[in-house]
Amino acid sequence: AFNSAKRKIERSGLSDQPLALITDIDETVLDNSPYSGMQILYDRAFDREDWIEWGLQKSAKALPGAVAFFRYADSMGVEVFYISNRYEEQLAETLENMAALGLPNADAEHVFLKTNSSEKQSRRDRVLEEHHVLMYLGDNLSDLSSVFDGQGTVQRNLLVDELAEAFGDRFIVFPNAIYG
Repeated sequence: AFNSAKRKIERSGLSDQPLALITDIDETVLDNSPYSGMQILYDRAFDREDWIEWGLQKSAKALPGAVAFFRYADSMGVEVFYISNRYEEQLAETLENMAALGLPNADAEHVFLKTNSSEKQSRRDRVLEEHHVLMYLGDNLSDLSSVFDGQGTVQRNLLVDELAEAFGDRFIVFPNAIYG
């Protein structure tokens, strides 16, 4: 996935606007499998307080290849924006975790967490105001486009078929074998 994304940057042309990419965080940049392991070990469903406690540990590792890819994008003048449904109250520890891993743009101007809604389009629109977005990276179809929001499986499958040429180019999808 990161190799496909790198090739997209290499092929990108000039734009009247600054170049950017938008990525999800969890299971796209950061590996939260230890949190999921805890859920299995203690037979626990997702719990907001447990998730917040996991975030406070600031111990999530980067997915293999993530740091190198995002540093590459940054070195090529592509601004990295992180849009996640982590809770807004987790911003400080999320930024610290990401900065400790050496991820570029690990700051409040580039990391947009969930406020009132899990929909991401309003946060994507903030980036699109001033940037040409080359690609979207995520482990869930809703990380890539709002057309997938609120759709059932049959409709999402039809939309994937309609947008097939965007996958591996404008849409970079990461497998998530844990949830989603």
